[in-house]
Amino acid sequence: MADFIRATIHFVLANYPLTFLVIGFLVSAAAIARQHRPWVRADIVEALLRWFVFFSVGIYNFYNFVMHVFFGALSAQFIGWADSPFQLEVGMASLGFSAVGLLAAFRSFDMRLAAILGPSIFTLGAAVGHLREMVTAHNFAPGNAGLMFYADIFVPMAGFALLWASRPPTYHAEPVPLILR
Repeated sequence: MADFIRATIHFVLANYPLTFLVIGFLVSAAAIARQHRPWVRADIVEALLRWFVFFSVGIYNFYNFVMHVFFGALSAQFIGWADSPFQLEVGMASLGFSAVGLLAAFRSFDMRLAAILGPSIFTLGAAVGHLREMVTAHNFAPGNAGLMFYADIFVPMAGFALLWASRPPTYHAEPVPLILR
């Protein structure tokens, strides 16, 4: 039993993008369940987006900050890299993303857009870097080629999907005719 608990804790902590995404969805479900019925689509999307930004941007990036700044050697080993002073810079960028995410979670659409856009560019770029490392250096460490690689792609896509679903009416684009010449 102790081995199972140890393995579960290791999985949860090592795969923190998935962990915080799931926690965000669970908190969203609890928030939605507490709302008066009938449930309205806009309220459901609002809860999902609010808690996505809080957990998958704010808390996720704070955890990333802690790991890269205070446990840099462990983080580097998990990714399959050598420890480097660059870890501090990655950690500070993550702290900035965290602050914006925590501030934006309960604010406007535009704040949430900004909170999702910055870290998404970072993690999608990291996914490209991970892929390059897999191809050129055969780096298949868990933090480079494992669930982290897929989370670097899926989590931003989930954020953009929630933003799209929650966009204000003024953001509805008019159809543009396609002109072929």
